[in-house]
Formats: sequence, C-alpha cells, structure tokens
Amino acid sequence: MAAALFNPLLANAVDLQHLLDTNKATSVQIVEEYITQIDRHEKDLNAFISIATRDVLLRAAASLDAERQGGHIRGPLHGIPIVLKDCFITASSLGMDTTAGSHALVGARSSMNSAIVQKLLDAGLIILGKTNMSEFAGMKTMGMMPGWSAVGGQTLSPYVGKIEENETLLGHSTPGGSSTGSAVAVAAGLSPLALGAETIGSIITPASRAALYALKPTVGVQDVRGLYTLTDFFDSPGPMAKYVADLVILTEVLLGRSLNRLPADNWEGLSVAFLDPPVWKMDEVVCRQYEGTVEQMTADYKAVIAKIRKQGCAIHYPVDLAQVSTLVVDGQPAIMPIAFWEFKNICIPRFLATFNESPVRTLADIVQFNEQNKDICLPPPYTEQSDLIKALENNDTEAHINKLKVGLRTLGKEILDEVFDEKGITIIAAPADSPLCIHAAAAGYPIATVPLGQLKYNGRPFGLCLVAKAHQEETLLRFMAAYEGFVSDPRSVPNL
Repeated sequence: MAAALFNPLLANAVDLQHLLDTNKATSVQIVEEYITQIDRHEKDLNAFISIATRDVLLRAAASLDAERQGGHIRGPLHGIPIVLKDCFITASSLGMDTTAGSHALVGARSSMNSAIVQKLLDAGLIILGKTNMSEFAGMKTMGMMPGWSAVGGQTLSPYVGKIEENETLLGHSTPGGSSTGSAVAVAAGLSPLALGAETIGSIITPASRAALYALKPTVGVQDVRGLYTLTDFFDSPGPMAKYVADLVILTEVLLGRSLNRLPADNWEGLSVAFLDPPVWKMDEVVCRQYEGTVEQMTADYKAVIAKIRKQGCAIHYPVDLAQVSTLVVDGQPAIMPIAFWEFKNICIPRFLATFNESPVRTLADIVQFNEQNKDICLPPPYTEQSDLIKALENNDTEAHINKLKVGLRTLGKEILDEVFDEKGITIIAAPADSPLCIHAAAAGYPIATVPLGQLKYNGRPFGLCLVAKAHQEETLLRFMAAYEGFVSDPRSVPNL
C-alpha cells in the first residue's frame, strides 16, 4: 500500500494547497485520503448525517484539477475539501439531503444551493458531507443532548468517546453544542475545514471541546438565504479549523472581502480584558465538575494570562461584567421569546420555502409528521417535541417581540461596551465554558475560540472565548494568530 500523502489529523488547508501548487498531490488524491479517513472512523463518531458519494466527490475534484492544469485557480481554497453543518441547503445534484437533523426533511429536494454554499463552490471548495447537529439547533425538546438528532444519532467526542451515564447537558464527556458534527469532523481528520452555525454557543462550545480555532462573525453580515437558522436576531454561520491561517482564508470567503491581515508577530494595538473564572463558569447543573477539573482549568487560564502579559500585550484582569441575569427587558425575559417567535414566524417558513419538494411545508406539518412517525422521529430517550409545540403555539405579537429585540440588543451592547470603552479594550476574554456567548449573541457581536488545555480527568479539550465589537473580526483573528504563534501549546490530537 502506498504511503499517505499527508496525515489528515494534522494537515491544514494551507499545507494541502501547497501540495497542489507544487504538483505533489491532486485534489482527487486529497479527497481520496479523506474518504479513507471517514470510512475508518465515522462509525465510531457519528459526525455525519450524509456523505456525498465517492463518484460525485471524485468528479468534482477531477474537474478542479483540470481547471488548475489549465491555469485557472479560483482562490486559495481551490480543490480543498470542507464539511457543512446539515443546516446549509445543498442542491440535490450534490447528492446530500438537508435535514437540520429531522426525519421530516429526509428526501426534501432543492434545485439550488444556499447562498453560502454557492460561495464555497465558486471558491473551488469540495463539500465532502453534511455534519450531524442538534435537531433544529436544539429547538426540539428540553434536555436533548447537544449533538443529537433523530437522523444522525449522537455525535461523540474523538477525545473522550462514550458520553458518561447520567451526564449533564454540557458535562465533560459531551462534545457540546449544535454544530458538534462539524467540530468533531475537523478534530478527527475527516475534513480540514468545516462550517457551523451559532445561535448561542453552537460554534464556540463544540469547537473549544475539539481543540479548534473557530469564529462566529457579527450577526447579520452574511447572506442566510437557504440556511436553516433558529433566529435571525442571534444566528450567524462561521468557520472552524485546526489552524488560524485556514480560519482567516475561509472567513474571507464567507464575508466576501479581504481581511486586514495585520502581522501576527506582536500584540501591538491589542488590549484584552479577562473575566474571572470563579464568576464566569457554567452552572453545575449544566456542567458537572469532578475532582481537579475546576482547579486545572483555572490554573491554565491564569497561566495563559501571565504568558500573554509577559509578551507585552495590554492585559486587564480580573474585569467585572454584568451577569446573564441582567439581560432582561423591562423585567421580562427576552431570549427565549425572541427565539420561539422568530423560529415560528420567520426562520422555519423561509427555510421550508426554499425546497422544491418536501414532505413538510409548515411547522405544523413537522409536529404532525413527528407524531405520526414516533418510532424514528421521537425515539427514546427523547420522546417529546415540547419546544416545537411551544413554538407552534406561540402567540406573541410582532410589536412585543420587536420591543424585546430593541431592548435586548441595546442592553447587550451597553454591557459589553462599558468594558470596551472604559479602558480602550479591544477584546473581552473568558473561559469557553462560560456564559459570555450569551452576551455576544445579545449584542450581535463576533465571538471566537482558541484552544487552552486538555483535562487530565478525561482528555477533553477546553478553550478561551473572545468577544470583540461589531465588524471587528480582524481584531479577533489578529489575537488568535499571535496566540497560536506565541502562547498556545502544540494542538492536542485525538487518539483514534
């Protein structure tokens, strides 16, 4: 057997592009390597809902190879594979369903790709498959484990494996977050790149638990036509990668513009406020702790702060920030009412209307389909669809929801801007296992994650999350590049 051209657990898109540019590999060969890796490990991970057929993938790769040989290079990701969370509609000609994890959408067909998928294809990327996700991004039932869907089952961490019995929703053995399949696929070497989508924590949590770099761009800056979103108010699709250089290039494709790639060899112009881990942590009900886990995560967090400060970055630690409990509008909760209303009235109707053919056409159809097919749609242990029913029965007025939106967005920005503006802060940082992603979603601000450490308890990676002001993706990527180059330990690789 011929030696592999590269190690998929380690390779990044920049390395693969170099192989292509120097004629040391073809896109066909690269795709074949990833198909082999998927065949070896997918059965143990459940990272995918659907995988493109070998014939479709190799034809796409061969076509891009022919373009390259003819002197036409679409861009720095020409001929590079990628996987997508199964919320991005792909044209039926690509041979993959788009289900958002629901059996009600198996077999739905579209003649067109979502706007973002078309951007990827135009840039020369090859879509290997659609990754598993929390069904309807969690809008199915309370208590559903992140990364579980009726179609895809439960995605597992390549670092930890089986989820512990009676585990909490974001406990240390869970892969965490709606975009779990995308994160697991990259971490396990099933693809060099992935797209996820985040409402609140759906990219950041699984990426941090897979030792990845990831970014949720500013809410509202991307074209979400043909994309299942839970809300318009909170949601934004974003990239995941093992290395920052890959993340920068993929972000440029998504945002449709060149980023100001400031040098990554210094911290000039960056000022970072770090929140205090004892305050900024997940509740025990959400993430059960074990002997030594809190102490290790806190010690690693403080060690990174000291290391960054020593290198000359302006550090403010600890910094206070208003808690999640303050994110209310006129004394009323706002997050879930906005989510239920937008899901019912905007997002699901727009998503379903994109299909030329579909077993369901309305939210009511989905609820009915699940009831009529309980054996596959509502299997144990998730035998209810309480959130879908709550959304269907939601009778809030548009005027009331708009008031909540204005109030929550204003409040979210005010809370974060108080820290940003007081001392000229450019980034607010916290443990990735914290509620900071809620503040970012309320404000609509971009949020990113970088790897920090790996639990001695069970090998689960953990990271930092980083928030910047709106449209400051470059600031986050600049920090991430400096962090990768001068602070981060070599990336932990799962033992598959």
